[in-house]
Amino acid sequence: MSQSIIETSNLVKFYGETREPALDGLELKVPEGKIFTLLGRNGAGKTTFLRIASTQLLPTSGSVSVFGIDALKHPKEIRSRIAISPQEAKPLWTLNAYDHVLLTLMMRGKSRSEASRKAKRVIDAVELEEVEKVHSEELSGGMRQRILVAMTLACDVELMFLDEPTIGLDPLGRRRVWRELIRLKEEEGRSIVLTTHYMDEAEALSDELAIIEKGRVLVQGRPSDVRAGHLKSKLRIDIAAGFTGSELSSYGRVMEAGNLMRLFVDQAAAEEIGKEALKRKATISIAPVTLDDVFVDIVGKIIEEDGMEKADSGMGRKGR
Repeated sequence: MSQSIIETSNLVKFYGETREPALDGLELKVPEGKIFTLLGRNGAGKTTFLRIASTQLLPTSGSVSVFGIDALKHPKEIRSRIAISPQEAKPLWTLNAYDHVLLTLMMRGKSRSEASRKAKRVIDAVELEEVEKVHSEELSGGMRQRILVAMTLACDVELMFLDEPTIGLDPLGRRRVWRELIRLKEEEGRSIVLTTHYMDEAEALSDELAIIEKGRVLVQGRPSDVRAGHLKSKLRIDIAAGFTGSELSSYGRVMEAGNLMRLFVDQAAAEEIGKEALKRKATISIAPVTLDDVFVDIVGKIIEEDGMEKADSGMGRKGR
């Protein structure tokens, strides 16, 4: 079992005079040598946690340790061992991709020759070599985002924080970053904490993940365990027409998804509905349950119970 590289205890953070805390007694253990993903809506507390754990922000109360070190009492002992790519960061307009990475490494104590070699390797890894000498002001938003990620990935640190690292990247660009993150974990033993809104990204990268809402952890575990533990059925059926919600709720959990009704059932029920769909000439699609389904199910119920807003709701059972 992996040791924890980050641990929080009853972590609370208020901003100004707001009534609702950004973090509300957050209890979290991040495993060492793994890719750990935080999933949550905007405002769920993901970035606040990253900023506190990376010693950029003080909590209102509670504790956090990184490498077993109290991050509130001894932040300087932690900073040389971590790197972070903040969500709000922007590259300098007058520097090119190569210079951004080179200067980052030299500021961390690398010689110019060593920094140059490392910068070239990382730029190639995220496939920025064709534009490495182009000023960032002339690049697309996706290319500029890739520069910021490259600056973090180049650092020889034990722990990296990446706040939505692939936002704005095209599908190919995202996968280039994925490959490098997996290589850093597997070949160099790095620990990586990232946030994302892309469920396929969380599925592809995460050794472990946590879903948070309103500064609290709702569930934590391996993606496969999270899926199995909450939507226990193995299949998802999407139905555009031909059935009513009351009919489908007798089979299992039903959620609205745009113009579709989404039903979660076991194999036997799926076969039964498939036969009935053929009789009615109704079009259905059957697929495995995804992390996206689980996220909507878990967070949607919490929102409904708190009376905040109506998410994709169940026509069948309601509650946790």
